[in-house]
Amino acid sequence: MEKDLQHKWLIRLILILLILLIGFMLLQLSPLFLPFFQVVKALLIPIGIAALFSYLLHPLVEELHHRNMPRPLAILFIFIGIMALFTFGAMIGVPVLIAQIQRAMVDFPEQIKGLEQMAVQAEEQIKSLPYPIQEHFQGWSKQIEMHSVNALDQLERIMVILLQSMLAFIVIPFLIFFFLKDFELIERSAWYLTPRSWRRPLKLYIKDVDVTFGRYIRGQLLVALSVGVISITGLWLLNVPYPIILGLFIAATDLIPYFGPFIGAVPAVIVAFLDSWQLGLLTMALIFVIQQVEGNVLSPLIVGKTLHLHPMLIILALLAGVEVGGVLGLLLAVPILAILKVTLLHLRFHLMKH
Repeated sequence: MEKDLQHKWLIRLILILLILLIGFMLLQLSPLFLPFFQVVKALLIPIGIAALFSYLLHPLVEELHHRNMPRPLAILFIFIGIMALFTFGAMIGVPVLIAQIQRAMVDFPEQIKGLEQMAVQAEEQIKSLPYPIQEHFQGWSKQIEMHSVNALDQLERIMVILLQSMLAFIVIPFLIFFFLKDFELIERSAWYLTPRSWRRPLKLYIKDVDVTFGRYIRGQLLVALSVGVISITGLWLLNVPYPIILGLFIAATDLIPYFGPFIGAVPAVIVAFLDSWQLGLLTMALIFVIQQVEGNVLSPLIVGKTLHLHPMLIILALLAGVEVGGVLGLLLAVPILAILKVTLLHLRFHLMKH
């Protein structure tokens, strides 16, 4: 018995060493595989985006299909509805958005001068403070400046990637259509390709990931859309400059838990205060009301408690995400943490079972 156990551990050790050796050899030969990796990367981006949109739209397709609508017709119906909404939004919102961007480009230099004057005044006031406090304020201002520059660099990099990948994005709607149309075929293929012993636990794992990840993503997108509409309407009623631009930014940052609402509020409050202090205070009050509505009505009603994660874990995930991936890391940190939690729970169950 003891010899058999030693034999098993020896085989496992040899397998580990072989895997490490193969990994080292592949690492040394990686320059030869670079063109292949570039092609795979170019293909993975549109396929990944198409797969995500297909995953988000699949429940709606299934609902229509269960109401005796053929699957291709249900997909076409959803596509036509999305295109109609985008067209309607483009016809109404795009001209106004372009006008606001043009106005912002004209007003931006003057606003920068105003901010510089405010910064000079703040620096003079800081100099009158005791030295330790003054040093802390200077350190905080440098950190804020550094994070702002990094965030802008990340946004600029994302925009460049989107423009460079424009041709690849043309095929995304076609990929989404075929993913949704042949979803059952893809599911059956994955089922038959999976080893028999893995099928049942893997099905339970995917189901749990879908419950945690899917509901959270769909809910967060709906909450962000609602917050964006409320923000644009509120800023427009207050006559804050560039309400659509600022409202869209608030909606986009609202996808980031905890820190997102504060990040989204900063540009709106600054723009409002540059106009007048009364408008700045009203904008702060508006954003406070929006955050209360989101936190106490929209998020509990739409998202609910699908993650079951401690707030400390979410904050740590966000800090790690911004360090690794910048703005994109902030957006992906919590979904990845949710999937990791489900994975660890299933691994624990599997190990305890054996």
